[in-house]
Amino acid sequence: MLRRITTVRLAENCGAILLFAVVVLVSVAGANSNAGQGAKKTKTKGDGHPANPGKPAGSGGYHLLKTVPLGGEGGWDYLIVDSDARRIYIARATHTMVLDADSLGVVGDIPDTQGVHGIALVPEFGRGFTSNGRSANVTIFDPKTLKVIGTAKTGERPDAIIYDPASKRVFTFNAGSKNATAIDASTGNVVGEIPVGGKPEFAAADGNGHVYVNIEDTAEIVDIDSQNLKELHRWKMSGCEEPSGLAMDVKNRRLFSACSNKVMNVVNADSGQVVGTVPIGSGVDAAAFDPAEALAFSSNGDGTLTVIHEDSPDKFSVVETVRTKSGARTLALDKKTHTVYLPAAEFEPLAAGQKGRPKMVANSFQLLVVGK
Repeated sequence: MLRRITTVRLAENCGAILLFAVVVLVSVAGANSNAGQGAKKTKTKGDGHPANPGKPAGSGGYHLLKTVPLGGEGGWDYLIVDSDARRIYIARATHTMVLDADSLGVVGDIPDTQGVHGIALVPEFGRGFTSNGRSANVTIFDPKTLKVIGTAKTGERPDAIIYDPASKRVFTFNAGSKNATAIDASTGNVVGEIPVGGKPEFAAADGNGHVYVNIEDTAEIVDIDSQNLKELHRWKMSGCEEPSGLAMDVKNRRLFSACSNKVMNVVNADSGQVVGTVPIGSGVDAAAFDPAEALAFSSNGDGTLTVIHEDSPDKFSVVETVRTKSGARTLALDKKTHTVYLPAAEFEPLAAGQKGRPKMVANSFQLLVVGK
């Protein structure tokens, strides 16, 4: 009797164990299924960015696609891409080189732009402007024919130049006279100047009447009323030295200021508060922002391009550092193709004990093409 009872209980216990095992297996399978579904759909915040962002999917993969030899005389400074007209304009010291943005072949040249630093394009008036540092003026040209229309006087040593669509004015930022010159884009007439309290570097416009400019020697950003030519704000940037390149995320009101101490400060364009700081390379001179990809770029003279993702308006992460070429310190972004262009050249080595800039090898000017 005892043996029979024991046998029955043993059978009952084995059945219970088997049933428990089945339940556990079903539960695990369900959990795995749910996890798989979760991997397919990332939870997002209201701003469309991942709620728990890591390395953003699809934002990496930038690399040097090719190097295009261009040659020609002169060094270089800023360049700009006309994404709609498919042209690239490059400041080349005494002239401005113009390329086809698709073939990357030279299609023209704007002569006698002495000490040219940058180019601003105004398609609505069919005009382009170059900032000529040596001659303290701008050259006004027709972007279709590249013929010179006229000139306009600026302050001393105009450097950066941008177009502000809100005031329909072109602004040059003059390193020598430490001010900005405003030019009516439709007529080419100078309408006024505004002091900026230091050596201005690059600038950005929000399209709503604010023009922002980096002040290199004071590590500040100045907010200018583009219509009334008045200083609205002056913000000191903590942790930033000698800011140069400046780009803007207009939608989220964020300014990306590239600093010589190997950081990029991200600044709230309304309050002036630094909301983020990310590491970049050394020798930076330009920045850009791609709104479609939520990416900021920093071109560094040490031969790197820093790619930064805006995870949210107050959170930023370095996606990757792309190897470019030593001296490739400026850039331009084609917002249609998401391609980044960086001018570069070969340089002769400095002699032992020699200081200063090395001499550029004749006819070695080239354009680096970075993309996915």
